[in-house]
Amino acid sequence: MADKQPEGPAETGAEMDYVEHERTYNLFLTISKYTCLIVAATLIAMAFGFFTAAGFISSTILFILICALGVWILR
Repeated sequence: MADKQPEGPAETGAEMDYVEHERTYNLFLTISKYTCLIVAATLIAMAFGFFTAAGFISSTILFILICALGVWILR
């Protein structure tokens, strides 16, 4: 058995790199934000293309417009 018990906090590993942690978390949030935008734009464009007489080209243009507007709003 160990004779000496640690007197400090239970965390005995290396110091946390909080700057790197915040950068990684911000990157995760950014990727999640833009992924949600792409999924929503895809669903809206698919519904527009399938359930109206608009067709593929019009739904593709709508998808590009929604993505451009979303990027402008989310930045």
